[in-house]
Amino acid sequence: RRPGRHCRRRSADNACMAPRAASVNVPRRDGADGALRLEPADGPVAVGLTGFARRAPGHPVGEDPALADDLGLSHALYAYPTVHLPVWRTLRAQAGVAEADAAVPAGAFDEHLALDGVQESQVWVGDLLRFPDCTLVVSVPRLPDARFNATLGFVHAARMVAQSRWCGFWLSVRVPGRIAAGQPFELIPGPRATGVVELFRARSAKMAW
Repeated sequence: RRPGRHCRRRSADNACMAPRAASVNVPRRDGADGALRLEPADGPVAVGLTGFARRAPGHPVGEDPALADDLGLSHALYAYPTVHLPVWRTLRAQAGVAEADAAVPAGAFDEHLALDGVQESQVWVGDLLRFPDCTLVVSVPRLPDARFNATLGFVHAARMVAQSRWCGFWLSVRVPGRIAAGQPFELIPGPRATGVVELFRARSAKMAW
């Protein structure tokens, strides 16, 4: 039976997950150790047209740094579906970089938003994510790059992202406001002309691994 409009199925345990922001991640303090650039916010975070007030180094990840200013609006925030985390946890354990029961750290995908209840195959360019106090628009999928290897801790992570198409997606901001972990959102269909997975396949087709 297909899940309803407000219910998506988690592939790992087939549980029904309500769409919500599982975590909201902001840039770490200057000088923080390690590969991660983001950490969970302490509370609600202001969202402007270009995303959060502070940007992590290298934003937007997966794109040409020379285009960072041009992509400021279309790449305001990056979202990653939590449905994939159980598999990444297993892969990190198999690679010997984490214990089998160790959670994947928040920000390990450079994600500003970790989202329950949605995944790439269910999202199309132009779809809206309406939170209680702001509205975001699906822009483009993230392209895999070496940052995935660094943050997940093993050398073939970016290749696995490309093969699985578990890429996450960039968001622009339709209605600025505030966002916090635990807040629900409604996925509102847009024109539905181009799917995120379809666009990811086209954009990454010439990438070598």
